[in-house]
Amino acid sequence: MKRSFYLALATVALLACTEQFLARAAHASAHEQRHALTPDTIPWGPAPPFLAPGAQLAVLEGDPTATTGDFTVRLKMPDG
Repeated sequence: MKRSFYLALATVALLACTEQFLARAAHASAHEQRHALTPDTIPWGPAPPFLAPGAQLAVLEGDPTATTGDFTVRLKMPDG
């Protein structure tokens, strides 16, 4: 009786751990797809006026105008 109880308990624990692992893996995959940018899909816009004329800026993630928090920007500068 004890043996079958422990076996059932171990099976339930294994299933619970597996479910947690699969949920985290699915969440990580969705995060990667949401933030995946290819060079042709980057939303370029005008750069601030203190940069060289013709420069372009893209905000890849976050908000650079916020007082706190992380952000990622990318600059495309003209030759020279």
